Amino acid sequence: MPQNSRAQKLEAFGRLLDIMDDLRAKCPWDREQTMESLRQLTIEETYELADAILDENLEEVRKELGDLLLHMVFYSKIGEEKGAFDVADVLNGICEKLIHRHPHIYGDVQAEDTNTVLQNWEKLKLKEGAKKSVLEGVPRSLPAMVKATRIQEKVRGVGFDWDAPEPVWAKVYEELEELRFEVEKGESEDRISEELGDALFALINYARIIGVTPENALERTNKKFVARFQWMEERARKDGRSVAELKLADWDVYWELAKKDLERP
Repeated sequence: MPQNSRAQKLEAFGRLLDIMDDLRAKCPWDREQTMESLRQLTIEETYELADAILDENLEEVRKELGDLLLHMVFYSKIGEEKGAFDVADVLNGICEKLIHRHPHIYGDVQAEDTNTVLQNWEKLKLKEGAKKSVLEGVPRSLPAMVKATRIQEKVRGVGFDWDAPEPVWAKVYEELEELRFEVEKGESEDRISEELGDALFALINYARIIGVTPENALERTNKKFVARFQWMEERARKDGRSVAELKLADWDVYWELAKKDLERP
């Protein structure tokens, strides 16, 4: 696919701004939207982009990026109508932030590796005075697994982290043993839940330190499980059997067949 020039990119962005102006002025639905009404739609679009990324479907990634970009322009248009900000303010704001947060590019600070960049980033944010804690930047409404990952990444940025995978793996085993101990003791649901949370947090930490995104890893497993289970359902129907009547031994047979069929090159 031929690459667009800078002028073509700017022209395309200007075209989107013109269309947004038209929609806001002439379309009843677009005219009625508020930041609050768009919020849930933006969240859905973000998850659709996340799905396309996991599917490695670049055509869908392109489309979903367009949907999200429309939302960013939409919010900016509403901000302009309220006299609060416009799209230029949004773009200049992020440009200034990036320049300020990358002194190793736009200043005289040295940073030869990712770790140093992240540490400088968190220290700069604290110096700016906007946040008293590095963890204030973690959204409260994030899903728990994503939130755990972001918490761990944030504290890593100020040097609170393991220096190798091995002790983290040992921590995973330690937390799993504590979980098993509480279960076997017959402890309360709250106590067991706490230990399970500790074990999950440790496992997420291990995934992060070996360079794996746990949310993506689990979602791939979800998709793999769904594909196998639906294969089994279809195979049972072809065999004239109801899945509700299958015994555990039957499921085991179908599961192995599904694995072989779906993993076939």
